[in-house]
Amino acid sequence: MFLISEVYWCEKLSIIDQSLPLVYDLNQTELLNLIIEWGEPKYRSQQIWQGLYKQLWNHPNQFSNIPLPLRSRLADKLLFSALEPINTQHSFDHETTKTLFRLPDQQVVEAVLMHYERRNTLCISSQAGCAMGCIFCATGQMGFKRHLSSGEIIEQVLYYARLLHSQGEVVTNVVIMGMGEPFHNYQATMQAIDQLNDPLGFGMGERRFTISTVGLVPQILEFAKAKRQINLAISLHAANDELRSQLLPINRKYPLSALLDACRQYIDQTRRRITFEWALIQDVNDSPFHAQELVSLLDGLLCHVNVIQLNPTAKYAGKATNHQRAEAFKSVLTKSGIPCSIRIRRGIDIQAGCGQLAAESNSV
Repeated sequence: MFLISEVYWCEKLSIIDQSLPLVYDLNQTELLNLIIEWGEPKYRSQQIWQGLYKQLWNHPNQFSNIPLPLRSRLADKLLFSALEPINTQHSFDHETTKTLFRLPDQQVVEAVLMHYERRNTLCISSQAGCAMGCIFCATGQMGFKRHLSSGEIIEQVLYYARLLHSQGEVVTNVVIMGMGEPFHNYQATMQAIDQLNDPLGFGMGERRFTISTVGLVPQILEFAKAKRQINLAISLHAANDELRSQLLPINRKYPLSALLDACRQYIDQTRRRITFEWALIQDVNDSPFHAQELVSLLDGLLCHVNVIQLNPTAKYAGKATNHQRAEAFKSVLTKSGIPCSIRIRRGIDIQAGCGQLAAESNSV
């Protein structure tokens, strides 16, 4: 297994050749072709793949099962870490850990680990910044910087997998709901899931992944046609176009009628339930009237609603709903036959909301 000292050294290394390809960007076929090109036996690619994804090795020196000359070539030709952790914060209750990573081009992204009774859930990023402009989201307030590669998405998961392994635990769930809109970076997001899903490697089942989107209709339809077992969550937050367009500008391009039609097609093709996310904002979208609007909108859909009290951000004046109003909102839904949960806010004391730590870093 990996050595803690080697992991630490690799994570802190700042003199790497940033022009090298990131090893996690290679799928199995690409890695195999590279090994063949180097004149090595084909089975070496599987040894490397399993070292990366099963043993969680992140430096060529750790691959003791392959010859030293090949280890040297791996070190010379491939980058084994693109993420440099520059700020890690732990919540007061020790249930949430948030890490800010610097990328080789100096962009920053975040990932969050949340401990539950029987789960270790990661919330990871798919982009640096975000182009969607949701007004209450710290990442949306940053604007779009760039897409992450599939390997940069993968490395966030493996970083925390190593941390949990050192504690005798494992990653149980991955939510692509951090910085960025994953369906705006569709191909890289799906490739990252495919590689982490591979049973010969990391082996995380599709149903343990959730993709959260603000509602990019063409990508929802493409995702529906793929008939994957990956969970789909829609950030809804309003049940009428006027309010939703104020909160989520993407609604002006894909209004609720188009979004809900895509959701129906998704359910028809996959027979899978959709989760709708709703951030409760005091006196904006948290009244029984708003809840009844939502009931009417979702009538007949196979779905579940997750409501969460708003995680405040510096550039949005809205405040979080109190618990009593959240319970009243939930009650309207459940009495109408729509399953609803109130999610527990995690890591408020460490700015665990999407993009908050990165936004603070960019403002310094």
